Amino acid sequence: MEKNGGVLARWSEGLKAKFTKLKAKVIELFRKTKKLAKDDPRRIVHSLKVGLAITLVSLFYYFEPLYDGLGASAMWAVLTVVVVFEFSVGATLGRGLNRVLATFSAAALGFGAHFLADLAGDKAQPIMLALSVFFLAAITTFVRFFPRIKARYDYGFLIFILTFCLVSVSGYREDEILQVAYRRALTILIGTFIAILICILICPVWAGDDLHSLVSNNIDLLANFLQGFGVQYSNEWKEDEVVEGFKSVLTSRQTEDSLVNFARWEPGHGTFKFRHPWKQYRKIGSLTRQCAYRLESLNTYLLTESQTPLHIRDQLKESCSKMSTESGKALKDLASAIRTMTRPTFPNPHIERSKAAAEDLKAALKFGPSDGCIDLLEIIPTATVASLLIDSISCIEKIAESVGELASLAKFKCVEAGKLASLKLEQDQQQKLPTPVIVNGHCHVVTID
Repeated sequence: MEKNGGVLARWSEGLKAKFTKLKAKVIELFRKTKKLAKDDPRRIVHSLKVGLAITLVSLFYYFEPLYDGLGASAMWAVLTVVVVFEFSVGATLGRGLNRVLATFSAAALGFGAHFLADLAGDKAQPIMLALSVFFLAAITTFVRFFPRIKARYDYGFLIFILTFCLVSVSGYREDEILQVAYRRALTILIGTFIAILICILICPVWAGDDLHSLVSNNIDLLANFLQGFGVQYSNEWKEDEVVEGFKSVLTSRQTEDSLVNFARWEPGHGTFKFRHPWKQYRKIGSLTRQCAYRLESLNTYLLTESQTPLHIRDQLKESCSKMSTESGKALKDLASAIRTMTRPTFPNPHIERSKAAAEDLKAALKFGPSDGCIDLLEIIPTATVASLLIDSISCIEKIAESVGELASLAKFKCVEAGKLASLKLEQDQQQKLPTPVIVNGHCHVVTID
């Protein structure tokens, strides 16, 4: 009895432990799900839209009149919605148009190949069909390796191969080949139309809007880094306050490229007109990442630079701080110009001030410390930081030129003269105010009336 009681007690404890672990996993899953939905509520709406689209195309199976007209081919409409419906309008349009064009062209070629094979006779028919499948599949697969084709039309070429093979091969055993091709093309067209219609009409997510916000936010992150560095140059730098911003910029290339490709499929919407220069965003994003790479190199020297003797650091502190602060303000202006779709100021006064500070810094590095005693091991970290800052200014100039090109191509609105004068006056007043203060990784400016 005691043995049985001990065994039952151990089993009970084991079940309680497993139940506790299961409960913890369920709570953790619920927490992650809540965070995922809270980070971007559009994900919930997108899930509901996909469910609605699949439900609508399923009606072709549920209602007899619709099913009698299409037969088993109605399932292709359901499959089309599943593979075509994407998060953004551009992605859905791209996949949908690729699928429709590929299906119709491949169905026509498949029917043509089947017709020519029939003319060759019963014995030569399978050979002709096999050769047509071989050559067309091989050529289409090779074409998919071209970078521009792969970026925009890879899915379409894949569907082209699939549809051609289905139509031409099944036509060898199917008498009503034309009717089969017609039904499949029609159901795919219906599924694509429903997916695109729901994606555009119900809470649309535009890839162009996301790309526009991503590029301006990345420039903003670099500005925050430079302004924070300009404020705290002479203090001990905390790495966790530095890396957060530009780390996300460094890893944004794939997202930017995808958004550019999706945005090019989208029609004009909101403030974005037809044939908006989306490719220019890729150029701005590339230059932004180049600047972020320089700042990443700068970050590796920050802790080393803090060991530099104070008499060397103090001599170069003013120029470095001014360079980074003014560069940060210039990037802030560029980010604001993109966000508000207004033409940036040329020449940018902040860039001019940062270039002037860079000239002062070059002169200070050229002549060395005032006491004439130079220890290269002591000055190298500071000189490296200064060199990276100077290099970043040239990169910021290129970003400004690219933003100007975007403003010209997209016909951004001009800032009114009165607003421009008040903005200039506000900038001049800010030069006399105390510098921003970084508190818990956030920049706070103390204004005095």
